[in-house]
Amino acid sequence: MTDTYLNLVNSGFTKKLAKQLGLPRPAVLRRHSPGAPLVPGPVLVLADAASGKDADALAATLLDWDLDVRRHGGDDRYGAVVVVLTEVGAPAELGAPMLELGGVLRSLAPGGRVVTVSRAPSDAAPAVAAARQGVDGMLRSLAKELRAGATGNGIVLDDGVGVDAPSAVGALRFLLSGRSAFVDGQLVHVGSTGGAVPADWDRPLDGTVAVVTGAARGIGAAIARTLSRDGATVVVVDVPGAGDALAKVANEVRGTALQLDVTADDAAQRLLEHVSARYGRLDVVVHNAGILRDKLLVNMRPERWDPVLAVNVTAPLRITEALLASGTLGPAPRVIGLASTSGIAGNRGQTNYGASKAGVIGMVRASATALASAGGTINAVAPGFIETDMTARIPFATREVARRLNSLQQGGQPIDVAETIAFLASPQAGGINGQVVRVCGQNMVGA
Repeated sequence: MTDTYLNLVNSGFTKKLAKQLGLPRPAVLRRHSPGAPLVPGPVLVLADAASGKDADALAATLLDWDLDVRRHGGDDRYGAVVVVLTEVGAPAELGAPMLELGGVLRSLAPGGRVVTVSRAPSDAAPAVAAARQGVDGMLRSLAKELRAGATGNGIVLDDGVGVDAPSAVGALRFLLSGRSAFVDGQLVHVGSTGGAVPADWDRPLDGTVAVVTGAARGIGAAIARTLSRDGATVVVVDVPGAGDALAKVANEVRGTALQLDVTADDAAQRLLEHVSARYGRLDVVVHNAGILRDKLLVNMRPERWDPVLAVNVTAPLRITEALLASGTLGPAPRVIGLASTSGIAGNRGQTNYGASKAGVIGMVRASATALASAGGTINAVAPGFIETDMTARIPFATREVARRLNSLQQGGQPIDVAETIAFLASPQAGGINGQVVRVCGQNMVGA
């Protein structure tokens, strides 16, 4: 689906007119393109007084990626600014690095990135916890101030997790890259030193087998293509009625197709039989299948409520449980569920959908220990307004408002959701478990 307004305010006479009238001008976002630089310019690394050692370590990592790294601000046009606050000990210590950051923000390139690296406030002394939690509020507020397609995100490390841990490094690379174009105002929590840096950053999923449900079109098809691009062999799953479209996606990604209703009693068994017979193992499971049956609760009936819960959350619960018990999962399995911002903030007319997507978040958090015991992780991705056939059916005025109510002033694309899922499926995300990453352009207060 095309965002006509975005195209108009970024080209020709209408671009000039929109600027003269002071109209909102959402930028064309910097997305991943094979062969393109990781960031559009030098990377400036800042730190509070106590975090210099960690800042040096991150700067060394960035240099290993052949980036142009600076430790002090100047007259450059920066592609990204990384602010290291891992050893901040009191709220007053936030001032110097933040004001230094403010002094270079006008030099941030279009599509640039600001990434903070801090520590979780839990179990810290009150002054330390206050400073660490302050990073959260600062980062989310800053993300709302950035313009020209730039984003602000953070990495939050548990105590004991070094800045050079695989998932800290992996999260940094993801947030600096065009793969995180519609991830804004988010903090990615790295809770362990697990995971591994891939041999090839462009194909981190080489040798893995992945299943994607609801893969015949839209976000599901984009997920299948992205996992395949990153090296995975992909099994695409959807209902028999979508068989032709599903076969097309399977052929495109050179995978296999399985026509399956995920709510069927034998769904998990059939999925296991398909994967075992063809590949002998399963490394990545993406629970993408989902449906809508919107209605105000006063008008809600069982035929609208029950199928939404069955497809969106009960099926992922049953399939995940069966996979864990099967012995089919590989040594470092990844399970990713599709939640939604509707399951976090709610949405009018979506009590059933909101319940199901909040349920996915509950499933992920409660299953994290079991996946960790199996050597793996389970996480959720919560999309906001994404340009799909489904959102194209929203009335025009409502659709336009929904597009503009985020910090990036536009809807995301299916590829934005797919890129975040591909990151969570990768070996470098092994220290991220039980978390929810929102792909929403920061479209809610506090999110």
